[in-house]
Amino acid sequence: MKHITDVVIVGGGVIGTAIAYYLRKLQVDTTLLERDEIGSQASSAAAGLLAPLGPLSGPGPFADLLLSSFALFPSLVPELEEASNLVLEYEHLGALRTVSNPKRIANLKKRMLSWEPLGLQMYWLTGEEARQREPHLGPEVCAAIYAPQESQIQASQIPKAFAKAASYLGANILTYAEVVDLRKDGNKITGVHLAPGETISCNHLVLAPGAWAALYGKWLNLHLPVSPLRGQMLLLQGTTSPLKHIIFGNAAYMAPKGDKVLVGATKEDVGFDTQVTEEGISWLYETATKIVPSLGKSQRRSAWAGLRPSTPDKWPILGPAPHWENVTLATGHNSVGIMLSAITGKTIAELVATGHTPEIIRPFSLERFKTSER
Repeated sequence: MKHITDVVIVGGGVIGTAIAYYLRKLQVDTTLLERDEIGSQASSAAAGLLAPLGPLSGPGPFADLLLSSFALFPSLVPELEEASNLVLEYEHLGALRTVSNPKRIANLKKRMLSWEPLGLQMYWLTGEEARQREPHLGPEVCAAIYAPQESQIQASQIPKAFAKAASYLGANILTYAEVVDLRKDGNKITGVHLAPGETISCNHLVLAPGAWAALYGKWLNLHLPVSPLRGQMLLLQGTTSPLKHIIFGNAAYMAPKGDKVLVGATKEDVGFDTQVTEEGISWLYETATKIVPSLGKSQRRSAWAGLRPSTPDKWPILGPAPHWENVTLATGHNSVGIMLSAITGKTIAELVATGHTPEIIRPFSLERFKTSER
């Protein structure tokens, strides 16, 4: 094991591995530590949707961040596939955001008006026009917004691809390496202690531990307002032909995955519990079959749950850790970690390598919560 490195990254999900990849592109000596397998937590449980409209309410710092990351994927995907020798199943399916209650048509139109300044292609469809585009939609669907640029990717492969590409470029990727404490010297971190009793010395620490961020915050005497939010997922397989598009409606989504359909996702504040419940899975199934009745003939292939790293304002925490000279935070990506991985990796690597915080991530500093408290 290498015991001295320039940068230690804690967390081997999609955020940590993306940062490792972009740091190595800048030729920064990098070691990534993951206590389990790469991408074994939220990244592997995610749907892999690259559909930026849903989390946005209009222009602003979060829209700038999300759309900047979304725009990186067309060039990033072939780059990662070549470096990692993995297939990421990047598909431009387009998405339909549907309503089934006529009383909600006005609300959907308002959302479309708020999204128009963002610059993505959108088309308003009547219920009949939506069914012409996606024949499996049920008769209750009365309107939809078609966004042809929205897409999807194989979520479980993305952190693996980032990690393999980073390793190919010279990063030291260590799995089953659990950090149990930090070595400090004044307001600097000089190393991390691992579970077997080993220590890795470093000049800079990047924390990307997802839903477990609060634990590391205690070690730094910082309050990191990140908590787990469980999301249950259901995979269906049936005899009908698969959907052509990603479908959103009634607070759920359906994404075609080959001859299967992925249905997600619940939002449950239950701590670190990743159990699948009959109540959650039944809600997903019933919601999906109301919008796409033909899914009622499908079999429940599998179900699972993951923990989103949730923050109070639904924005990630990015940037220098207050009161520490050499600690950078990259956590709290909520339900859009896959989509934000590219811009997070790129900007955090730039911050670490140059010491300057890119303008696009300045609004996402941990300091914003102190401002709101005041």
